[in-house]
Amino acid sequence: MVKQSFLIIALAGLLLTSCSVSKSARTQRNLFSGTWILDNISYENNSGNFKSVIFNDAEDICFEGSQWFFRDNNSTGRYTINQSTLCQGGDRFFRWSVVEPSQNYSSQLQFKFIDENRKDISGGYGYRLNIVNLTEQAMTLKSNVSVDGQPVTIVYEFTKS
Repeated sequence: MVKQSFLIIALAGLLLTSCSVSKSARTQRNLFSGTWILDNISYENNSGNFKSVIFNDAEDICFEGSQWFFRDNNSTGRYTINQSTLCQGGDRFFRWSVVEPSQNYSSQLQFKFIDENRKDISGGYGYRLNIVNLTEQAMTLKSNVSVDGQPVTIVYEFTKS
């Protein structure tokens, strides 16, 4: 009986440690936690003027000044776009995580859309943004896209609110 109890406790411990995230990912999750303002969206690696629909949701200009909230204890969040003649305002809810770095990329913010009841509404489809800079007061994220077959990097610059 004692051996069985020990085996169950050992297996539970192994399961818990195998599901945990690294110290680096935990630190980044803690830094994300809170409210951020998306101050600026810009484009790199190509010339010209760009206008794009971000996250299959709204034009880039609608995101400037948007408020982003990350809750790290349950991995949910939302961003709020201000209503204007160009933009359909309101809250968009998401589930997020930090993806650990590999050979091919740095740490990434990963998210997918959910409804107010935390149910997936994206069919499992989501987005990944490279974490270029993340401090207690500032954050820079980048995503690589293709325009007419040419690479373009979208740069998102946030400040903590």
